[in-house]
Amino acid sequence: MFADRQPRSFLDTGALSRLAAVPLCARRPMLGGVSGRHTSPHRGASVEFAEYRKYVPGDDLRRLDWRAYGRSDRFYVKEFEADTNLRLCVVLDTSGSMDFGSTGITKIEYARKLAGSLAYLASQQGDAVGLSCVANGIVRNIPPKRSPAHLMNVFEILEQAQPNGETQLVPVLHELAETIRQRALIVVLSDFFVEPDLLRGCFQHLHFRKHDVALFQLLDPQELSFSFRRPMRFIDMEGGPAIFAEPNEIADRYQKALQQYLADLKQVVLESAMDYHQVSLDENFEQVLMRFLVGRTRTKGVR
Repeated sequence: MFADRQPRSFLDTGALSRLAAVPLCARRPMLGGVSGRHTSPHRGASVEFAEYRKYVPGDDLRRLDWRAYGRSDRFYVKEFEADTNLRLCVVLDTSGSMDFGSTGITKIEYARKLAGSLAYLASQQGDAVGLSCVANGIVRNIPPKRSPAHLMNVFEILEQAQPNGETQLVPVLHELAETIRQRALIVVLSDFFVEPDLLRGCFQHLHFRKHDVALFQLLDPQELSFSFRRPMRFIDMEGGPAIFAEPNEIADRYQKALQQYLADLKQVVLESAMDYHQVSLDENFEQVLMRFLVGRTRTKGVR
């Protein structure tokens, strides 16, 4: 562990030590500035063989494969995968709805645990880490860098992030798709209370820019079960009007609308090749991250 002067409520040292056993991998080739553990779209020097190609004048003669020449009487050059570092860009939804939680932890607090842990794990393996807090725009933004001091700044912004305002996730993701110029692993932490059809465009925009995108949809158990038993006033945490309702009368319609929304969102995610994870706030965050990390080792650097 690094020496942090201030204890962070969202960091669990025991969980981090266990999670560190599994590397954080990119599903797509990355463009980094230094050598690392992630596949690059370029060829270079590493221990992993990529392919043969025909020799052309000017190639390094030390890369000729003389056994291939002996078999075919032609000159071939061996090429290897290039390994590089990645840029991890964490996008944290800080809109008003992220302040909800019925299990002793709010969405924003759960998101801090996921974001802080991923930032630490990426930093420990030499990757650059950045953070964008978003609501009705980009509230705070710190570009990816590789240094312990920079990681402290990321943690400081995470600690200070407070949910407030409306969700403008769609235009924000379009903006980030353009402003994050090089390929990056973009992790979005949100409840995604946006029409799925609107999300399709920004997801495809991110995919077109060759970013590797992971989505964590954070939902409270009460949002999934709607287990209310008496008349209640439901308050829009993003500034809309309050609604007084009898839960028993609307529960069936709520569940139907919720399941349709989740089905539509999963279809959009599938079409856009996003790495999607639906998370309930009563799940252990360490298990959520372990599933995420292990799942990525199976698709590391797919070209």
